[in-house]
Amino acid sequence: MTVMQKLEILTDAAKYDVSCSSSGVERKGDGTGIGNAAAGGICHSFSSDGRCISLLKILFTNECIYDCKYCINRKSNDVSRASFTPDEICELTVQFYRRNYIEGLFLSSGILYSPTYTMELIYEAIYKLRTLYRFQGYIHVKAIPGADPEIIRRLGLLADRMSVNLELPTAEGLQRLAPNKHRKNILAPMRMIQQGITQNKNELMVYRHASSFVPAGQSTQMIVGATPESDYQIMMVAENLYKRFDLKRVYYSAFVSVNEDKDLPALPGGPPLLREHRLYQADWLLRFYGFEAKELLSEDKPNFNILLDPKADWALRHLEQFPVEINRADYQTILRVPGIGVKSAQRIVRARKNGSLSFEDLKKIGVTLKRALYFITCNGRMMYPTKLEEDYITRNLISNKEKLPFDRDGMTYRQLSLFDDSQELTWKQAVGG
Repeated sequence: MTVMQKLEILTDAAKYDVSCSSSGVERKGDGTGIGNAAAGGICHSFSSDGRCISLLKILFTNECIYDCKYCINRKSNDVSRASFTPDEICELTVQFYRRNYIEGLFLSSGILYSPTYTMELIYEAIYKLRTLYRFQGYIHVKAIPGADPEIIRRLGLLADRMSVNLELPTAEGLQRLAPNKHRKNILAPMRMIQQGITQNKNELMVYRHASSFVPAGQSTQMIVGATPESDYQIMMVAENLYKRFDLKRVYYSAFVSVNEDKDLPALPGGPPLLREHRLYQADWLLRFYGFEAKELLSEDKPNFNILLDPKADWALRHLEQFPVEINRADYQTILRVPGIGVKSAQRIVRARKNGSLSFEDLKKIGVTLKRALYFITCNGRMMYPTKLEEDYITRNLISNKEKLPFDRDGMTYRQLSLFDDSQELTWKQAVGG
């Protein structure tokens, strides 16, 4: 099999792994090699479902000893199999970089023979890429649960970001659909990476030239819709992961039916993309807006209203806290107003030091007034005479068509090919339409 044939198989096999955005690391090339990593994130272009299209995103191999029921690469599937060699990984990365197709590498893998054997091959590839090929660009590598911790530790000194996929939200779901995998084995490398990052930060404070360990942090991914967990359960798991393991991101992947199995759910309406989108919105509320999972959902209300974004849904259930006076409310209170983001809230707090703000000022600042107007006052007045009633506001919010990051009729899961002609590629193709 030629390298190009392998590439076709192993890029397609990697398309369902969404946890590949890069950010949070600043490492300039030293002039002796090629590439560098920028703190703002090297992923300049994304498909509409969050998949990065400027990384070389491949599997080392799609061979696998496991038989996870939701995975296209399960050992019982009759699919074309391929494996790269470490040198092929290096050559592909460098040659694509020199052609300006990519700016970094995202490398995941199936399990060839054993987790440790596979991780040894991945380590050899990344070690050669960093030392022999002098590649100083961004590298994100998946850590395989069950592999020798020492190999993961050494790999963490070479990679910018590492991730360990949680796969499914609960241990029960994992036991049902991925009986070869165990929650304890998945959390062990996650804990090790977190401890390594903390220890490395302390070493860098003492020894300025100490090697960096996973400087862009770690992430994980959960499949949504393959098992019956509620949104409340999923958000509680995500919140716990952020607190316990100091993760940079939790990614949510709408379940895509690629196998026929009695234990997998039927998807007459296609992948639950809108549910995935609501979970991402709620995730931002946890990370940047000061919300807790138990504020957004509960056992009595375990799922998000897919017709409303989670912040608006929360506000409608807590109308006793509104309207908020923009010229007097503190920053955290302003953050909870639908239609006001982090940057807008910061601008409001700065701008009102120079005088009271009007609705026209808020519009210039970047506030989405078509949502915010029901929840705020400026100098004691609302923008329009508005009834502070849940049904009335809900109808009006729903009538204002929300812009979603994907077509309402669904989308394909085709990754952007590295060989697509950029002159002929339309925007609809670029976002997966």
